Amino acid sequence: MQISEAQALVDQWIQQIGKRYFSPLTNMALLTEETGELARVIARTYGDQVAKPGDLRNPANAKEDIAEELADILWVVVCLANQTGIDLTSAFEASLKKKSTRDKDRFK
Repeated sequence: MQISEAQALVDQWIQQIGKRYFSPLTNMALLTEETGELARVIARTYGDQVAKPGDLRNPANAKEDIAEELADILWVVVCLANQTGIDLTSAFEASLKKKSTRDKDRFK
């Protein structure tokens, strides 16, 4: 799937099922929440914290939890892009170009 397709699918879902976008401020709060949920899974899987009962949906396969949280983050990022008129393909290409130019000798 292309980024533009993801943006169109999210917009279609919002229009047909969600009925409206949350405000950008609400979506920013949701992005922070989802990032925290990803951090919790990463900290308990790869970090020093020990998971409590219920911390991980599937302790035997944390990859599923990580995938779910990353997808939730992507969803909110796409919502924010859609509602602010950002073409994520162009924005990502510009970011990649910037990083490639700025950091071309940084990690040698």
